[in-house]
Amino acid sequence: QVELVESGGGLVQAGGSLRLSCEVSGRTFSLYRMGWFRRAPGRDREIVASVTWTGGIIGSTNYADSVKGRFTISRDNAKDMVFLQMSSLKPEDTAVYYCAAQKIGFNSFDYWGRGTQVTVSS
Repeated sequence: QVELVESGGGLVQAGGSLRLSCEVSGRTFSLYRMGWFRRAPGRDREIVASVTWTGGIIGSTNYADSVKGRFTISRDNAKDMVFLQMSSLKPEDTAVYYCAAQKIGFNSFDYWGRGTQVTVSS
């Protein structure tokens, strides 16, 4: 079992920055990839960014086109943490952001946090 707890959401003006954190606990050795997803009102959940949990200091990252160049995902395996640094925020980034984990040998993200609200005012 893996537990995920997000923090760092809040209200920010357009153009501002926020850093989301995800505390990972439990069977972390079983993890392959970590991701940040978001769900905006009236829209489907979408993946924002992901990073491999192992495989080097930085890991392999992927980003949604809508956040490339503005968001950066990173991890700290020593502290079992995953981060999402968000810059140049736009009102359309307003959503509940979720941390998620994918296990080794599986194709889907099976563990989810409860989410943290990010609101960007114009």
